[in-house]
Amino acid sequence: MLFVIASGTAGFTAGGFASNGYDALSPGGYSSVAALVAEIVLTAFFLIVILGSTSKLAPAGFAPIAIGSALTLIHLISIPVTNTSVNPARSIAAAIFAQNGALGQVWLFIVAPLVGAAPGAIIWKALLSRSDA
Repeated sequence: MLFVIASGTAGFTAGGFASNGYDALSPGGYSSVAALVAEIVLTAFFLIVILGSTSKLAPAGFAPIAIGSALTLIHLISIPVTNTSVNPARSIAAAIFAQNGALGQVWLFIVAPLVGAAPGAIIWKALLSRSDA
């Protein structure tokens, strides 16, 4: 659907479709290590926000505000680094249509969110959640 919309303008050429990347495919030229660390840390942070805002102890009805605000902050931080993933499905879809080699780098944007989810869950369970909730 995005391709149909984007290609509906004169002079359209397929390119990156905001695909994720590192090194030459990073908007800011960040290395693979920088991209990996950013995606892991931001995914962990995102999971902590999701778990906290959907906890039984959190005020009802505010989860969408907290989650949406956290995702906005994550994008503001990491768009210059990797074009922001924190979601393998988003990365795979953009990489499939990109014509810039992003498919060869999509592994990082599958691995990093999976790795980042683990410390996010551990931090939430060990430090932030209450055992009686």
